[in-house]
Amino acid sequence: MRPALRCAVLVLLALIALPAPGTAQERDERPVVRVGTEGTYPPFSFHSQEDRELTGYDVDVIRAVADRAGWRIEFVETRWDAMFAALDAGRIDVIANQVSVNEERQARYALSEPYTYSRGVVIRRTGDERIRGLEDLRGKTTAESATSNWSEVAKAAGARVETVEGFAQAAALLTQGRVDAIVNDNIAILDYLASTGSRDVEIAGNAGNETSEQVLTLRRDDRARLDQANRALGELHSDGTLREISQRYFKADVSVPGGGPADLSEGRGHRGTWQVLASTAWPMFVGLVTVTLPLTAVSFAIGLALALLVALARISPYRVASGLARAFISIIRGTPLLLQLFIVFYGLPQLGIKFPPFTAAVIAFSLNVAGYAAEVVRSAILAVPKGQFEAASTIGLNYPQTLRRIILPQATRTAVPPLSNTLLSLLKDTSLGSVVLLTELFRQSQLAAAESNEFLALYAFAGLYYWVICVALSAAQKRLETRLDRYVAR
Repeated sequence: MRPALRCAVLVLLALIALPAPGTAQERDERPVVRVGTEGTYPPFSFHSQEDRELTGYDVDVIRAVADRAGWRIEFVETRWDAMFAALDAGRIDVIANQVSVNEERQARYALSEPYTYSRGVVIRRTGDERIRGLEDLRGKTTAESATSNWSEVAKAAGARVETVEGFAQAAALLTQGRVDAIVNDNIAILDYLASTGSRDVEIAGNAGNETSEQVLTLRRDDRARLDQANRALGELHSDGTLREISQRYFKADVSVPGGGPADLSEGRGHRGTWQVLASTAWPMFVGLVTVTLPLTAVSFAIGLALALLVALARISPYRVASGLARAFISIIRGTPLLLQLFIVFYGLPQLGIKFPPFTAAVIAFSLNVAGYAAEVVRSAILAVPKGQFEAASTIGLNYPQTLRRIILPQATRTAVPPLSNTLLSLLKDTSLGSVVLLTELFRQSQLAAAESNEFLALYAFAGLYYWVICVALSAAQKRLETRLDRYVAR
């Protein structure tokens, strides 16, 4: 092919490959905005019964805002109590989860114009005449999310606050008689009553006379994005889009003060236990295969390699290496795994070190495994008779060769049972992955339980998944021990 013809063909192919104006590729060039939301707070943020897709009033509002502001949004589902930490650490850019305006948040964050107006109510067990309003909460126990505005209202009324993850857990505690009351949004309790058909709890009275305003929350220095959000909300107010979204969920306009009482009498429909389990089994399995098992495998492999290095340093004659190994083991074993996860995921970004959720979880879990497994490996190495080292030296093996060919093969058999326990513990500890924004097996059961209130059935079903995997790992451990027994002299 002539050079001129070849050049013409290349230019033609390049022109064909160029995206046409207005295509999806061009739209994807819009700035990505990560939106933090619970996914467990119906009717504002929850997963639909039909397709398990994220939906709700807040979800629809932020989607409409993004459309007007020119954003391409990615939802990041996390627990309410971790949401502001995620915003501070730059893990998310906007919170769309019924954030109420208060002085502390006004001072620390950039708050949008209000898009929801509601009132707080005091919720009690049906017929509990001891509690008729906010003034009756002094000395009583309420269930609230720790960082919610309602928690502060309850404390100001003299109540003792038990911290829960979301409204569904609070309602369960109240029904079971573990707490005396709940202070929360009137819309949340109306949705709960309509969707569950429960007659165990009721609204006792208003939590004060003031109207609560809910806003989008951004970092304080994110003024440009705040202006975009406010302009979008103004347009949505003006053209009636917010009113339309509100009417769809509440049969009232909660986007303006005095828009009428919310009506959630139709609810989202109550489902039987078997229906809930059937619709949740697959998402839980996906969470197991895509997050829980890979996280366990990668963390254990890296943690075991680190444990060997730490164990060798621990028995090293060099004081510096031994001292560092001792300090590492002491720190890991002396602090909670949950704290270690929070430090890696939420703390390090303040030093400019930011890892993706899966990577951050792997780092925290691997270090935790290393801290515990190092002592197992050390004791297994020390269990090998010292004469083995002497015998190896007489045939000319150096220290690394002795470890690889003589000591570690013998130590492995001793270490397998306790290391298997470490692996099983790690598998179950991955249920903490939700605090670093991972939707693993247990998180899937939490999402379904918050929407259906079938706590016992769903958590037991999640336990069944964990148990089956643990039984399989225990069987593999037994086979490995049998294989290693062949090298033991009888």
